Amino acid sequence: MASILGDTSCVTHADRLSVARCPSCRQFYCSECITEHEGRMICAACLELKSVKPVRVEKVRSFPLAAILQCLVATAVILLVFYFFAQTLGDIPDDFHDGTIWE
Repeated sequence: MASILGDTSCVTHADRLSVARCPSCRQFYCSECITEHEGRMICAACLELKSVKPVRVEKVRSFPLAAILQCLVATAVILLVFYFFAQTLGDIPDDFHDGTIWE
């Protein structure tokens, strides 16, 4: 049984037999016209169409108010935690520090 690739010729080079079929355009190509890209064989024309990237529109940078507010809130929380920790340590009786509470 003959292969479908062996019976067809390259779309670009009519005198050459095809070795692969492009999955995008479904045309047959010789080994010179087809290439491997991301694990699959693809023709140069389809590869060029896929490699065209859309133009990115630059965003206008706004003032990072949310980030500044988050930093201020985090700083306030940290200061409050240290303040209440220091108050708790200050409330411990002097006998505990002297070592006489255990006697």
